[in-house]
Amino acid sequence: MRINIQFQDRVGIAHEILAVLAQRGLNVVAVEVDPPQVYIDIPELSKDMLPSLQLACQQISGVTQIQVIDVLPGMRRRLHLDTMMAVMEDPVLAIDSEARLVIANAAAAAVTGLSEAQLAQLKLSDVLDDQGLQEELLQSGLRIPSREVRLHGEPFFMDVTPVSEPVLPDGTALHRSVGAVLTFHAPSRIGGRLHALQNTQGHGFDLIIGESEQIRAMKTRAAKVAVVDAPLLITGETGTGKELLAQACHGVSARSNAPFLELNCAALPESLAESELFGYMSGAFTGAQKGGKPGLFEMADGGTVFLDEIGEMSLYLQAKLLRFLNDGKFRRIGGDKEIRVNVRIISATHRNLRKMVQEGLFREDLFYRLNVLHLEMPALRERPDDILPLARHFIERACTQSQKPVCRLNTAACAALVANHWRGNVRQLQNVVFRAITMSDQRVLDAADLDWAEGSISADEHSASDTESWDLALQQFEQSLLTRLYPHFPSSRKLAVRLQTSHSTIAAKLRKYGIPHKR
Repeated sequence: MRINIQFQDRVGIAHEILAVLAQRGLNVVAVEVDPPQVYIDIPELSKDMLPSLQLACQQISGVTQIQVIDVLPGMRRRLHLDTMMAVMEDPVLAIDSEARLVIANAAAAAVTGLSEAQLAQLKLSDVLDDQGLQEELLQSGLRIPSREVRLHGEPFFMDVTPVSEPVLPDGTALHRSVGAVLTFHAPSRIGGRLHALQNTQGHGFDLIIGESEQIRAMKTRAAKVAVVDAPLLITGETGTGKELLAQACHGVSARSNAPFLELNCAALPESLAESELFGYMSGAFTGAQKGGKPGLFEMADGGTVFLDEIGEMSLYLQAKLLRFLNDGKFRRIGGDKEIRVNVRIISATHRNLRKMVQEGLFREDLFYRLNVLHLEMPALRERPDDILPLARHFIERACTQSQKPVCRLNTAACAALVANHWRGNVRQLQNVVFRAITMSDQRVLDAADLDWAEGSISADEHSASDTESWDLALQQFEQSLLTRLYPHFPSSRKLAVRLQTSHSTIAAKLRKYGIPHKR
């Protein structure tokens, strides 16, 4: 039985309590003193013996109460700590001030091939490949920046958290480190965290907004392609949402629980792009991070790497990528050890790769390795039915970001959006909506708000000099819109439902502009 004795703190009271137990021949296996309480584990104490013990203890000056408890607080903390260490997927080692291992979790034991008890008899230098790291750690007072290390030959990113003595009862603050907790993160675990931070918008094809015939056909084809574990090439104009399509394909594949990491090949020079993809060893080049750094391929092991703007990749990197696609192996910059990972490559480009192959700007063999599966993302102007649903989605998001009530579009604004050519595709539409929400204080957006935010939204169709007045501009919008939509909705009632307005309004507009045109 375990008991908690509460008392008024004074010198010697704990000894008097233990003396009462000794007089009764009760064996004490654990004592925790935390004034004004003492916790005692007495296996031989039974319920029948408890009343007389309580009476004897209450005769001691200062004892106020005796309670039965299920477990001692220190033991409870130890059980919780052991459970926390056991369920942690990252290896964790706790060391004392001389770098001796005092605690190791199950993940650390699995990596080193030693039991937790065996690890507790070693020093840090016995398990780290870098023999100089222990000395550096001790000389720095157990405070060094995070870096990559090798634990039993495997690369890990190590975080060091010093353990210091607590503040003394008199208020004196001690800063002397008595040890440290070392946490080791595998590259794939880091990639998983990056994926979780960067991809919070949704899952699968829910990411792609649109119910037009073109989008439905594309989603149907993409659903078949996504589950095939082979390289995928996505083509389409800039701003159509190729990255979202890549994320959606990853989200419904067998790799959905593994990282999805991306690299824009046009955003970095060749040397930086190489280190981002393949990683580097310590001292590989001037300015290299001490200890080295894993690349995207290592961090995405088991998952997907998305290479955006693959057409901008240099011929040198194309050759390295081709070798990786052939056997799944690569070397870090400055390293001599081959690393094998299991990664699916999804690439995207707005350029004509076949033409680039003919011009000698893209490797033909790499093109065929990347183009095993293919998807084409349609331009926004090719799916006008999706313009307004996308605009409403962006309006809701922009209002949330700017902390404004959700706005809506009036008929003129809807007509202006649908009539625009959208050379910048979905990205241009998003920017137009964001600027309009940011700059306008209206709850209902008019075409003027969009025109002002975009700086002539209809510039794709007509220059400012071609428009004589605002009324004429609206007429041009209306006529263009109705001319484009009528073949798809060939009646005034269907067209009214599509544009969310009255049948009489649409009928009058059709008569005004002579739609359908008589032959």
